[in-house]
Amino acid sequence: MAPHPLRRLAASGMAYQSASLVAGVLALVTLPLYSRHLTRDELGAAETLLTWIILASILLRAGLQEALLRHWFHDADAARRGRLARRVTGWVLLGSTALAVVFLLLAEPLSRVLLGESLPGPIRATALGIWAFTNLEVQNALLRAQEARRRYLTAALTNVGLTVLTTVVLVVALDQGASGYLVGNYAASSVVLAGLWWSQRALLRPRPARGADAAQDGDDLRSLLRFGLPTVPPEAAVFALNIVDRQWLVHTSGLDANGVYSAAAKLATLVIVVARAFQAAWPPLAYDLSDEEAPRTYANVVRAYVLVLGWMVVGLVLLRFQVTDLLLGPDFAAAAGALPWLALGWALWGLTWVFTTIAGRHHETGRTLPAALLGLAVNVAALALLVPSLEATGAAIALVAAYVVALTVAHLRTRRLMHVPFDWARLAAAVVVMTAVAVGVDAVADPGGVAGIALRLAGCAIVPPLLVLVGGVRPSEVAVVRRAVLARLPGR
Repeated sequence: MAPHPLRRLAASGMAYQSASLVAGVLALVTLPLYSRHLTRDELGAAETLLTWIILASILLRAGLQEALLRHWFHDADAARRGRLARRVTGWVLLGSTALAVVFLLLAEPLSRVLLGESLPGPIRATALGIWAFTNLEVQNALLRAQEARRRYLTAALTNVGLTVLTTVVLVVALDQGASGYLVGNYAASSVVLAGLWWSQRALLRPRPARGADAAQDGDDLRSLLRFGLPTVPPEAAVFALNIVDRQWLVHTSGLDANGVYSAAAKLATLVIVVARAFQAAWPPLAYDLSDEEAPRTYANVVRAYVLVLGWMVVGLVLLRFQVTDLLLGPDFAAAAGALPWLALGWALWGLTWVFTTIAGRHHETGRTLPAALLGLAVNVAALALLVPSLEATGAAIALVAAYVVALTVAHLRTRRLMHVPFDWARLAAAVVVMTAVAVGVDAVADPGGVAGIALRLAGCAIVPPLLVLVGGVRPSEVAVVRRAVLARLPGR
């Protein structure tokens, strides 16, 4: 019997993002080290370039990663799957290498455009990041298509360990600043990438293409691009919201304010990890669902996502002062204001993949583009309104406003492609309860002191029973979760 879709999603998400969860925990543990060895300017510069690396990777992959997943699950022929893997890997390698060379050659002028200062060293490190991250993402997509969870997890954990070790040495021991922070992140990725290429050598080894095979390869690439390219503008526009926020801060408030924003984003790591786990695990499941089971599965998955991520956001709202003081120190105290909004923004970002896959299932991958563009316009307007007075916190609020608009329009644009029976009453009840707890407890609980902290912890703890009480979670669902947890306890 095939596993239940939610169980399969959870298993895939844990497999694909267990290493990221470990990385997130280690990032939080080592954050006090970095925040004491990097100035706010250096952290702001490094995190801005990390964001640019991700956006460049989205553009370079040209939707081929998404197309690989879609085509892999619709063609079981081993020879054609091999051609698919080689074609995607080869083209992305070529494009990423070319762009990395451009960054190396134009490091000085690019630093002035992206960072507002002459900082060519971090730009050169960015070249390595673009190349390593982009190609590693393709290999990770291939492992997801193969559902090679053990190999994926091994590679990811190796990457985490090497990254932490390299970054600590470069930033803490050698005091290499923003450049060391970037190189530490991606030198390890390059090593892991080489290992994955070697492990996939039988599949990726070039084969001579003659006659009909050569023509078939050309058709394969055109077919991949026809599917994949329309997914790029919506994905890039949605992610560009993170770029716009940081660049706006860099050029209006300086790298210092951007450093505060970046520090808050680091504190939201666990929310980001869960959102990215959903992003990694959801497309293979979404494209493999039958037309009959897809609508109900979409509805259940969205409700589960809202409950889990919503509870995490409530925790960060109520404990933001304690988390900021513990992990960042007084120099980054202002990050507490931006933290809840950034956590909510990243949670909303994860939901965009629900509508991307609805469009992808029906080969109308450009349908979500207007939603992304409208969200981007709202973001810019909100930045202009809020940043002058609120700086990093204003930028974070603008991000949330943009994602709310983008998700609303994406739903309206895709609902005719597939009717998803969202349980709006339960979703609304859950959102209202979590909002009331977060706002209410935060208003009455002192930010410091034993009594204030105890009340804030109690607010976090009361959310699950309140969700059951108002119907946001069914008692039968609680029983299922309880049985699943008990079944995994030692001795059972």
